[in-house]
Amino acid sequence: MGEKPHPQDEVLRQSLADPESFWASQAEHLHWHKKPSSVLEISERKLQSGVKHDTWTWFPGGEISTCYNCVDRHVLAGRGSSPAIFYDSPVTGTKRTITYGELLDEVETLAGVLREEGVKRGDVVLVYMPMVPAALIGILAINRLGAIHAVVFGGFASNALAQRIDASQPVAILTASCGIDGAKPAMSYQPLVREAVRMAAHKPGRVLVWQRERLRWSPVEAEKGERDWAVLVGAARERGVKAACVPVKSTDPIYIIHTSGTTGAPKGVLRDAGGHAVGLHHSIKYLFDIQGPGSVIFTASDIGWVVGHSYILYAPLLAGAATILYEGKPVGTPDASAFWRIVQEYGVSTMFTAPTALRAIREDPTSKLLRGIGERGGLRTLRGLFLAGERSEPSLVSMYQEILGRYGARDAHVVDNWWSTEAGSPITGRALAPSVGSGGGDDSPLGIKPGSAGKAMPGFDVRVVDDDGVEVERGTMGNIVLGMPLAPTGFRTLWGDEERFYGGYLKRFKGRWLDTGDSGMIDGEGYVHVMSRNDDVLNVSAHRLSSGSIEQAVTSHPLVAQACVVGIPDALKGQLPFAFVTLLTPDHPTSAIPHPKLAEEVQGLVRAQVGPIATLGGIIQGKGMIPKTRSGKTLRRVLRELLDNAVHGEFEKAVQVPSTVEDAGAVEVARGKVREYFGERGDRHRPVEMRAKL
Repeated sequence: MGEKPHPQDEVLRQSLADPESFWASQAEHLHWHKKPSSVLEISERKLQSGVKHDTWTWFPGGEISTCYNCVDRHVLAGRGSSPAIFYDSPVTGTKRTITYGELLDEVETLAGVLREEGVKRGDVVLVYMPMVPAALIGILAINRLGAIHAVVFGGFASNALAQRIDASQPVAILTASCGIDGAKPAMSYQPLVREAVRMAAHKPGRVLVWQRERLRWSPVEAEKGERDWAVLVGAARERGVKAACVPVKSTDPIYIIHTSGTTGAPKGVLRDAGGHAVGLHHSIKYLFDIQGPGSVIFTASDIGWVVGHSYILYAPLLAGAATILYEGKPVGTPDASAFWRIVQEYGVSTMFTAPTALRAIREDPTSKLLRGIGERGGLRTLRGLFLAGERSEPSLVSMYQEILGRYGARDAHVVDNWWSTEAGSPITGRALAPSVGSGGGDDSPLGIKPGSAGKAMPGFDVRVVDDDGVEVERGTMGNIVLGMPLAPTGFRTLWGDEERFYGGYLKRFKGRWLDTGDSGMIDGEGYVHVMSRNDDVLNVSAHRLSSGSIEQAVTSHPLVAQACVVGIPDALKGQLPFAFVTLLTPDHPTSAIPHPKLAEEVQGLVRAQVGPIATLGGIIQGKGMIPKTRSGKTLRRVLRELLDNAVHGEFEKAVQVPSTVEDAGAVEVARGKVREYFGERGDRHRPVEMRAKL
């Protein structure tokens, strides 16, 4: 007899072999205002262009209120006194605990206000808010009315906000007087919102403003539809105004979330109500082991991103657990112990953050890594540390796995998982409660394989294919694609643009696979290794090399904290890999050129781990020069543009920096380092193509 499959493998098999039965059992855990007539329906969609492609529907015929399942259901079950939200804001020195009963009172009152302001089922309301409880209350109130929310990251520039106003056509905007980004001064949202409304062709009828003590909004302009949020809520409470939940069809949208594309108009990913609730409820219990009251999840993200939508707000409340709403940074508020204080103070069960945050903590020279957590067992409540947003190098996973054990979380797991805005929940990972959904059995997670993003999650059929859509052998690099239908949390189209959905995701492989835009491989044991975005694959002497595999080799050097590898033009080899590195040392070298011994050691690691063909064409060292989005993704394209310009001697040429950049100053730091590197190295060290042009 063969070895018995691991529960996670068995759950995946069940979900793909019999999706109707698998997801029907998961749907039973939620309250339906009207039971679905079936679980899964496959049909054909015909576009205006005449193109036809298969589509799918989860839980057709059903009606559901996500707000009811997140709030009312728990209060009615007698858990109104259980904590729902722990608000912790080191930037304002504020802490607050909101129970499920208090949350219900706040949400149903604000929903009554929005109803009086004209919001109804099917309307879109745009949310432009900082990380404050009013943001979560506002989103739930929108959902309570059967309306659709479109959350935009607070602090986005006016043109980006105007773009999303025109794209989603909201009837109202919920905003605040200001946002606070780490230790920086408060940023007034007023001029940004007013300028965005002026720029947009669509004019929302209402703008509700949450006044913050740190920087209050100037008097609202009632004639322009502006309203003081707190004044409206206070008046409604005096009059006893409340709104009950409005159920919507399973296939109705719960929200629009715009992807942070670097070019062109943002894509509005649409999430269906029924599949969203069922899929998230299952994922937080199965993958994150958040089983309900008593469990606490700390998702160190922002509500503007899909991670915040799914695992700050919806999934924890669907499970009846407590979620931490954190208004701060991994470092600087006040130091690199901030995250660990949260874990200890609130008894966090599961933490979810980006690899970028953990790298920042590791690099921070102002404090010891775990200052302030008290006794050596200060992390003992932690069961899992989840990483997503970009690839986690093996050295980072191994380092934090060791730290967790050293400080009391001996049974905790560091879990790299991979997903996207389009997927809505993790596509791959290592489930902390793998028997959930399998009928019981062994509950030990899969073994750790640093460098991989785990195995496929239930409902996601992950494959690797060549450029013709033909599946490749295990262990072979290729295009990562998904079989359809996607798991219930996955999107099925884009807001108001089905043609773009087909063109961007299905056309490349003729509707057979959904293109994720990522490259990687599946190894012999079924672990998925996501190496890079397709446009980050380097073509070196006709060899396809992933930037991720080279970065993995570079960061295996004990002095390298983080690295970004991009391609630089070369007349002989087409491209050469080029590395930007940040060193793990309090006294970072000021020169852009690394010490010859360090450069030699890094090159040796690249040759040994990837191969001689991957030898770096250059290494630039520096601090604060690797630009990232606010969700933690490295903006490789920006660094690649700077190098491309340098090849042509155009050091000052403008590069396109997306509005999602965390710190635009990093781009100028990188520009200076590129100029310094090529200026000091001299002609003989420049890439072949550049030498030919001089």
